[in-house]
Amino acid sequence: MSKIVVTGIGIISPIGNSVAENHAALQAGKCGLTSLELFPTKYASLLKFGEIKISNEDFKQQLGVTTKGVTRTTLLALHAFQQAIKDRGLTEEELQSSDTALINGTTIGGMSESENLYQDDNFAQVGSEYISSYNLGSVNMYIQQRYTIGGVVNMFNTACSSSANAIAYGARLINNGFAKRAIVGGTDSLAKFTINGFNSLGILSSTMCKPFDADRSGLNLGEGAAFLVLEKEENAKDKKIYAEVSGWGNTNDAYHPSSLSDNGDGPYLAMQEALRVANLKPEQIGFINAHGTATENNDEKEGIGMKRLFERVPAFASTKSNTGHTLGAAGAIEAVYCILNLMHQEVYQNLRFEKPIEATGLTPVTGYTKMNLEHVMSNSFGFGGNCSSLIFSKA
Repeated sequence: MSKIVVTGIGIISPIGNSVAENHAALQAGKCGLTSLELFPTKYASLLKFGEIKISNEDFKQQLGVTTKGVTRTTLLALHAFQQAIKDRGLTEEELQSSDTALINGTTIGGMSESENLYQDDNFAQVGSEYISSYNLGSVNMYIQQRYTIGGVVNMFNTACSSSANAIAYGARLINNGFAKRAIVGGTDSLAKFTINGFNSLGILSSTMCKPFDADRSGLNLGEGAAFLVLEKEENAKDKKIYAEVSGWGNTNDAYHPSSLSDNGDGPYLAMQEALRVANLKPEQIGFINAHGTATENNDEKEGIGMKRLFERVPAFASTKSNTGHTLGAAGAIEAVYCILNLMHQEVYQNLRFEKPIEATGLTPVTGYTKMNLEHVMSNSFGFGGNCSSLIFSKA
């Protein structure tokens, strides 16, 4: 099996609109959690969010979007997609080739405009411009049509593991000869739809989240997008190689719609499978970018899963303390952060941690640290028990 390498990256998150901005923010321990400013909701000043402070109209102007019905989810995706293909230097001919795949992950897609769609359908004289965008696949359909992507195009909706699964799927397409290159990633935007949904579960925090802390009180929702360009190593000899995608694992513990099992079966099995695919031993993992949502269930059960797998749990941290939980985009955003770990031989702090969870006793990285790293793991666990782990290795 050929090595699958990353030859292009693009990202936008609450802590930066580019790879360089995100890197500088992570090194400085910057937090992107604030009150909402861009759309009205009764929770705007009551809760903290990882909001990107660019309006939809400004995005459309910057990105040259004139088509009606394009949602914020698609605008975020387009921003990161353009960075990634420019970084790799993909030509129009390569994008249109039948061996170029586009694999994306999202949780809400065009449902970010549920409010406007409802208003239009009930009070407007004509149909809503957002009807055609309501489909989850609308994000990829817009990008495919704009760039005439010629190969496999697919969309993953497995909750918070969506873009991690998109990355793994893209790697598998290449390994099995269905693509020569794959543009893989994820996108999600803040919206009333998700804010109200997560609030109904009682898992949103009124303060800034504290992943893996004994006194954690819930998550902060965020938004963003990231994309990677994947290719076989032998096809990228004249390109900059950022890292290798060496392992992936996806499992489902089928335990509960929104909780992990008591003994962390899903996380444990996903991490174990990623190690198997990468042909690595647990002790070879130098750092874990943990799922770390700061919810009562996730952090304890993820910790239990790590303790089951690793005789000595590696250094770990949750960058959701910087960005908030970006849902379907989280796996791709955190994949970029793992690549930065490897490129710069450093790890970033888990913000606001004070004391460990009693059931695990685990303490994450609490300060910016230089570290010799060969292999890092990224965890993304979704509702319904869909758990995914990726492993990135030094180029």
